[in-house]
Amino acid sequence: MTVDHRSPSADSPVGEVRDLTTGEIEQFWGILDTDPDAYCVVAERVGVGQLDPPASGGPTWGWFVDGRLRSALYVGANLMPIDATSQALEAFAIRLRAVGRRSSAIVGYRSDVLELWQQLEPTWGSCREVRGDQPLMVISEPPLTQIDEAVVPVAITDLDALMPAAVAMFSEEVGVSPLAGGRGPGYRARVASSILEGRSYARFHNGEVVFKAEIGAIGRGSCQLQGVWVDPRLRGTGIAIPAVAAVVAAATRDHAARVSLYANRYNTAALHTYRRVGFRQVGTFATVLF
Repeated sequence: MTVDHRSPSADSPVGEVRDLTTGEIEQFWGILDTDPDAYCVVAERVGVGQLDPPASGGPTWGWFVDGRLRSALYVGANLMPIDATSQALEAFAIRLRAVGRRSSAIVGYRSDVLELWQQLEPTWGSCREVRGDQPLMVISEPPLTQIDEAVVPVAITDLDALMPAAVAMFSEEVGVSPLAGGRGPGYRARVASSILEGRSYARFHNGEVVFKAEIGAIGRGSCQLQGVWVDPRLRGTGIAIPAVAAVVAAATRDHAARVSLYANRYNTAALHTYRRVGFRQVGTFATVLF
């Protein structure tokens, strides 16, 4: 049985919200390390930038109680609540209403995300979509199934072959093309960067990508699997389970001891694949898309 994350908040003292500074990085690690699987995306970005907003992709706000950091909010391309109490979320919402929306999504534990969005919606207006039931899953042991040896790290020379699959996956998942609005060069650069960092994996057939996945973030002993895609012509044929197992084996060898992911509850085929590989649910995420 899984239980939704929720930090205790009853009778907590009134706190103070302010930007975290580089000198508070150790306090911040203390919060992230309580749940590295859920917070590895933030851990990577803050780890690179050491809480410096330009280098970290945005500021991180802290909620302090009696001078101690209690909760945080990463304010980047995505808003990500971190170990948030109800009072912290209320304080963050007040500040977010004042500065306006700059992020494209709110992502995190369902209870945190939906409570924050409830407070922001009257001011920010409607969103594009709320995905309110996304199992957070983790694997920390070898895969339970056979590994597809044909799944390999993508070479930069295969960028052109990978791009159609990457665009198809993004369009299916997000509902808009990553190439729209002149964003094509930037998206291609991000795909290339993932390849160069050794985070992209694929299975090729006759020069075409028929399966792909990448490691989207690495931080504090955990990494996050994302961008899993199977050629529609091959869905239901059984290639996904050994292919995902191959990526997990490579990720735990090359990147981090634990691999996490989150997926929509309605995506039953994907959830079946992940469970067969050995992933177990440890919580529930939600995403609000703008």
